[in-house]
Amino acid sequence: MYFHYLLFNILVLAGPLAFSFEKRIHFISHLRRILLALLPVLLLYVLWDSHVAGKHWFFSPTATLSFRLFNLPIEEWLFFLTVPYASLFVWENIRLLVRDKVFLFFALVQVILCCALPVGIVLFGHGKEYTSLALIVTGLTALLDRVLRTNLLLHLRTWVYLGIITVFLLLCNGFLTALPVVMYSTAHQLEIRIIMIPIEDFFYGHSMCLLTTMLYEKLRS
Repeated sequence: MYFHYLLFNILVLAGPLAFSFEKRIHFISHLRRILLALLPVLLLYVLWDSHVAGKHWFFSPTATLSFRLFNLPIEEWLFFLTVPYASLFVWENIRLLVRDKVFLFFALVQVILCCALPVGIVLFGHGKEYTSLALIVTGLTALLDRVLRTNLLLHLRTWVYLGIITVFLLLCNGFLTALPVVMYSTAHQLEIRIIMIPIEDFFYGHSMCLLTTMLYEKLRS
């Protein structure tokens, strides 16, 4: 069957898209801002993905369509649209439902996450390239949160959001690795897995969703 990954993208998008017209949130009314937030992140992750596909990870020929664009199956391109769209939908609902607070403790967490950038740079070239790149992007995301003055990492609702994203990441990446749609080269990662998912995928997925949300919030202001 060649439609596993395509079916995954359809299922990820179906719920958020169906409820995007709900009157209270009317998420579809933010479509221009959504697209403006999605596209830069899509470009960044496509560049990353196309550079390491076939080296850090591989796509199953039996679970993806044969068409490739810049070394990536078309479903992988869709992934960078469907998952961030769904995550922004979750974010809008959290903004509506969760009372927000700012805690000084989160500032310390933000500093620690920024430190992932130099750690990743130092580690790069020592064999664990996926680990290094995941740390670098995580550090850049935390740093950009400060530079853009979005300061999402200081807010309680952001950590509620990231907690929900973690649950979906476990479900989605668990599906992709269990089939498997994506197979990994252990030479480039720490070989630490959480329910079959490389720990680097959590940095990858969270930074992608958080970057998109930061741009979305910056455009709001």
